[in-house]
Amino acid sequence: MVETDYSCPCLETCPLSKTMDVIGGKWKMQILCTLNTSGPLRYNEVRRKMEGVSNTVLVKALRELTEAGLVKRNEYMEVPVRVEYETTTVCDDLIPILENLSSWCEKNLL
Repeated sequence: MVETDYSCPCLETCPLSKTMDVIGGKWKMQILCTLNTSGPLRYNEVRRKMEGVSNTVLVKALRELTEAGLVKRNEYMEVPVRVEYETTTVCDDLIPILENLSSWCEKNLL
């Protein structure tokens, strides 16, 4: 029988674990990919491209990605106020890593 009680000694400080906490979740990767490929988008444009996501989930994910520094929220003082979301330079550093993970998955898991 295989022992399933695995305890990573560095789990509390593991950079990979922290990264997965930030980008993990059902919609965060799709949001990052959408903003990366489409450029700055208004909330409703993001929502249209993310078929099936609820308002609550999208708002929460955008807020968390913004707090993590991967997405920038630009607010323009117009009437009505215009808000756009775009990826940051921090996210630009992450995208090639995600592309490599995708290539690895296609090669090894699909």
